[in-house]
This record gives sequence, C-alpha cells and structure tokens, in this order.
Amino acid sequence: MAATQRIIAGTVVAAACTASLAGCAIGTDGAEAGERGVQKAKPAQAPPKSMVRLIGDGSTAYTGAQPHLARPERLKSGQKPPQFVVFSWDGAGEDSQRLFSHFRQVAKANNATMTYFLSGVYMLPEDKRDLYRPPQHSPGRSDIGFNDEQGIADTVKQLRLAWLAGNEIGTHFNGHFCGSGGGVGEWSVEEWKDEIAQAKQFVKSWKTNTGMDKASPLPFDYDKELVGARTPCLEGQENFMKAAGELGFRYDTSGVNNQVWPKKRNGLWDLSMQLVPFPGHSYEQLTMDYNFMVNQSGTRTQGDPGKYAYWGDQMRDGLLSGFRRAYHGNRAPLIIGNHFESWNGGTYMRAVEEVVERVCNKADVRCVSFRQLADWLDVQDPKTLHKLRALDVGEAPTQGWTSFLSGRPAPAPKGAPGAPAAKQW
Repeated sequence: MAATQRIIAGTVVAAACTASLAGCAIGTDGAEAGERGVQKAKPAQAPPKSMVRLIGDGSTAYTGAQPHLARPERLKSGQKPPQFVVFSWDGAGEDSQRLFSHFRQVAKANNATMTYFLSGVYMLPEDKRDLYRPPQHSPGRSDIGFNDEQGIADTVKQLRLAWLAGNEIGTHFNGHFCGSGGGVGEWSVEEWKDEIAQAKQFVKSWKTNTGMDKASPLPFDYDKELVGARTPCLEGQENFMKAAGELGFRYDTSGVNNQVWPKKRNGLWDLSMQLVPFPGHSYEQLTMDYNFMVNQSGTRTQGDPGKYAYWGDQMRDGLLSGFRRAYHGNRAPLIIGNHFESWNGGTYMRAVEEVVERVCNKADVRCVSFRQLADWLDVQDPKTLHKLRALDVGEAPTQGWTSFLSGRPAPAPKGAPGAPAAKQW
C-alpha cells in the first residue's frame, strides 16, 4: 500500500492505505454529550468528579468502566450466532473535513460502535517532532507528518466523545513507514515494542507537549485501553504480533483473511480484514476503501469524476455482498477497514455510510468494535468456536443452526422416510 497526502488542521499528513479541568470534571462538549453505544441506552454522561483520577500530567484519566458496552454472553445450545460487523478507521484524527465527528454521529444514529486506530504522531505538535525516535530512522522523521495545536485539540475532543459513547481507541502506531529502507515490515520484535511504547507516550503526554494544561483529559487509561492495532500498509504483522502478545494485546487486524470465523495466533485473536465479492470482476477485493480505490483509479486519489458514483456503488455493493454471504451463511464476523479521506470525491465515505445504515439496524446484527468482538469470542465455549470455524465461506449448516450447535441430530421431518410417527397430544 502507498501513502497519500491530506491536511490535518493545516499540517500535511499522509494517510495509510491503510474545557477547563475545573475540579477534574471531564467535559462532554455541550450539545454533543448525548452519545450512546451498541445498546439503546441513556445518553453518555461525564463521570462524577469523585470517579476521575488523573494519570501522569493529566492527559489521560481513570474514570471508571467504559459506558454503553453490552455484556458479552455465551451462546446457548443450538443458538444461532449474531452477525457481527466491525467498522474501523486507520490513522483516526479530526481535520478540516470533520469526518471523525461525522462518523461518530453516523454510528450513534445507527446503533453502532466502531474502532478508531489513532496515529500517535497526531497527538504530537510539529515543533516537538524530535521527541519521536522511529526505529531505523532519524529522530523527528515521519511519513505522515505531525499535527498542530488546533488539530490535536480537535482530535482529543473526538476521542473523548467516541470513548464515552462506547467506541474503542486502538493504535495505528506513529510514522507510518512502509516498504523497504526501514519500513515496518523490516522491524524486529524489540523495535515494535519501542514503537508501541512511543505511541502510548504521545497519547499520555499531549498536554505537556502542547501546553494545553487546562484542557479536559482523555477519560481512559491508555495502557489499559490499548489492546489492538492495525499495522501501516498491513506490513510487519509477524513481528508485531510477537511483540503485541508479550505486551498483553488481545487482537491484531493487520492481515487478509477469508470470511470465516477467527482463531488465535501468537495468543492474539486474528481479526484481519477479509476478501469480499468485487462487483463486475471475477476476483475478490479486500474490505478497505484504499484497495477499492487502487483497483478503480490506481494510485490517483482523484480519478475520473464521471466514475465517482459508480466506484462508490461498487464498494458499497461489494461490502453488502460480503455481508449477505455471511449473514445467510456461516455468520462469520465481517471486518471492514477505512480512512477518513475524500478519495475520488468522497465516494468511499458515502459507500461506508450507506452500508452502516443498511446493516447495523437489523435485529440480529451487532456493529461493534474489535474489543467488543474479542470480548464475545473470549466467553464462548471453545468447542462452539471450533465448530463455527469448520464452516467455509458462505456455508450455512446443512441441518440448520439448532442441530449444528446443539450437539444433537436434527429430528427427521414429519412424513420423511424412516421418521417415527408423530405423537398426538
């Protein structure tokens, strides 16, 4: 994958192809306080002052359990699994396009929560760039630039509101180095650990680095909140997973899978993106906006305007085809990756929004974050997951879900050869 240019609050940033503290109360930014997550619940509220415990310089704080998270439950015998869908965003930050805030509202309106993979350098101002010491590169180097004070303030606001609504804050690491010559695919396990530590540190010290010491903290302990990631350009997964496993991460989503039920690798849930039908083509396509773009307009982020609507429809219909294949088939979670970009006139943002609207409001569909999906997987009977993984792409149990997950043979249909006579009551 290649990198393309965008602006975050006046700072050039390349995207992956991928309130006053006032007594330690955390502000909810006025009219935007009414947030909710997966469940239809009461609007999000700032935690009571007595629950807020500042961490370090006050950039982050412990505020109690995250609100609006449904408690995961183990499937009952014979119960059909819900259809999970995960929408995730690489390098999440708020810039002049206001796409972070927009999709927060899209999630709210459609009973969904999402995962936002924050790039650590989006919390580091340009004049402090030398604080970043990337593996195999000189200090202050970043292929996606850095941020400015306004960009950091805007991003912090969205991160705060997103978390209070039940969304997850993951990481997309820092400098986004791809390819040869020091790219993440060449990093050792120890270099990955260093990169992770720096990504955490920039989030935990944004107040010190910006001088915004009167601002409200992020309402979570990032050392505990951060449990998963997606690597830049989907490179370096093997060594990253080794490092992440040792650091207590719970999942990775840096690879390419078919639409089947996930399993663990190196102690982490492998929740990689998937291949779905690509309308008009004989091959399948990765569930990421960048990959659709590359197969439509190449590396040109703004191709033929006359094709914008068609290209967006192609992505939307491909994702919906993948959804239907799982929904009516093996019920494998659908994993989707995106960027806050206006590539090809913003057609991919429109496509994603339409998919959210069409699938997340179904009664047996759960649009959740990666963390919530991992929580659900962790409470399931391992024998049940083993059975689910035996189903191929789009394959529904031949004798129905009740028989498949009950461990008992399905009763023969009435009147079928060999079936016992029906009892009369």
